[in-house]
Amino acid sequence: MPRGKPAPDLFLLAASRMGVRPDRCVVVEDSEAGVAAARAAGMRVLQYAPVGSSVLNGVDLAFASMMELPSLLGVATG
Repeated sequence: MPRGKPAPDLFLLAASRMGVRPDRCVVVEDSEAGVAAARAAGMRVLQYAPVGSSVLNGVDLAFASMMELPSLLGVATG
């Protein structure tokens, strides 16, 4: 990858390889550079922020437990 985060290249490449438009993607991040990269790619950003962590600027939603992630994404578990 020629440019790393905060450039959007990695996220755009992943979306392209999966055949999904960037605006249909969700990125889970825990770093400022990652949030900036996802934003630059035009993707929704969720932040994994365990209890005691600061919520980063630019995230759509922060969550404290990975157990929450499936419901946040609308994915059924069972």
